[in-house]
Amino acid sequence: MAEWLYEAGIGETRAALIEDGAIVEARIEREGEGPRLGAIVEAKLVEAGKGGKGALVALDWPGAPQATLTGLSPSTSTGARLIVEITRMALRERGRDKPARARMAEADAQVGDGPDLRSRIATTGIAVTELQPAGPDRLEQAGWSELIDHVRTGHWPFEGGALWVDATPAMLLIDIDGEGDALALALAGAREAVALIRRCDTGGSIGIDFPSVPDRAGRQAIDAAVDAALTGAFERTAVNGFGFMQIVRRRERPSLIEQVRLDPVATDAALLLRQAERAVGTGDLTLTARGAVVDRIAAHAHWIETLQNRTGRAVRLIADPAAKGAGHAQ
Repeated sequence: MAEWLYEAGIGETRAALIEDGAIVEARIEREGEGPRLGAIVEAKLVEAGKGGKGALVALDWPGAPQATLTGLSPSTSTGARLIVEITRMALRERGRDKPARARMAEADAQVGDGPDLRSRIATTGIAVTELQPAGPDRLEQAGWSELIDHVRTGHWPFEGGALWVDATPAMLLIDIDGEGDALALALAGAREAVALIRRCDTGGSIGIDFPSVPDRAGRQAIDAAVDAALTGAFERTAVNGFGFMQIVRRRERPSLIEQVRLDPVATDAALLLRQAERAVGTGDLTLTARGAVVDRIAAHAHWIETLQNRTGRAVRLIADPAAKGAGHAQ
C-alpha cells in the first residue's frame, strides 16, 4: 500500500512516496527557493521588452528576485506596479541560474504563495504520515540517505548494470552502462531510467544513452518500454541508431537532482540539521562540519533557535576543514 512520509525539517521540508518499502518519489522544498509555483506576487516592471515580449519584473519577495513575464500589455511603462502569477519557479543550473517565469495574474487574484509541499502531496489522495524527530526514522529505513548519495554521485546501480546521471545546462543526461546482451541491458536500463525520472521529479529535456541495438525491432522495443513506464505528459524521439533518446517533460520547479547536485552546501546543511534533531544526549549539541556548511547554518539564526527549541539543548557550531560531507552532530 502506498504512503507518503512527510517531515517538516529545519530549513527544508521533505517527502517520500513509499511503495513496497522503497522510495518511488522523493521531494524536498527548501527555504529561500523563491516563490512557489502558483504564487501570486506583487512586482515592479524593470524591462518592458518589445511588443509585450521579453518583459522582466522584480518580485516583491526577499532579495527582490527577478522573473520573466508574459501577457504584458505593450503600453505598460517601466516602473509600473503589477500583480503576477508564478508559472515556473527559479531554477539553478551549472554555471548559471534561470529566473522564475510569470504571467499577468487574473484581475481578482489574491496575493499569496503557491501550494507548499505538504499541500501538494495531500492532493494525490494517498495517505500522508507526518514524521517527528522523536519517533522511528522511517525515512531512513526506506533509504533516504542512500537516495541522496545516489543523487549526489550520479551513480544508480541496478542488477546487471548502472545509470550514470549528469545535470548539464542543456539537459539531464542518463547513461546506461553494463555488460551482457545489449537489448536486455537497454530494456532494464529503460525501466530504471524512467523510475529515476519519477523518483527525482525530473522535467525539461532528458537524454538517455542506451547500449547500441543494431536492429529496428530492438529499438522499437526500447521505445515501447519507455512509453509503458513513463507517466504524465511527455514527448520523445525514437531511439536512434546510436542508442540515444530525448525526452521532454514539463519543468515547473527544481528537480531533486538539481537541488542536491547544484547546491551541495544547502544539501549538507539540511542533512546535518536533520541529524542534529535526532542526536541523543544531554548538554550542548555540537554541530561540526566544513566551514561553508557551518556558515550556511550560522547565517540563519532562526534555524539554530528552532533546533534548540526542538531538542532542548544549546547549539554550538564548529568549523572543521577535515570534516567530510554533512559533518556530524553530537
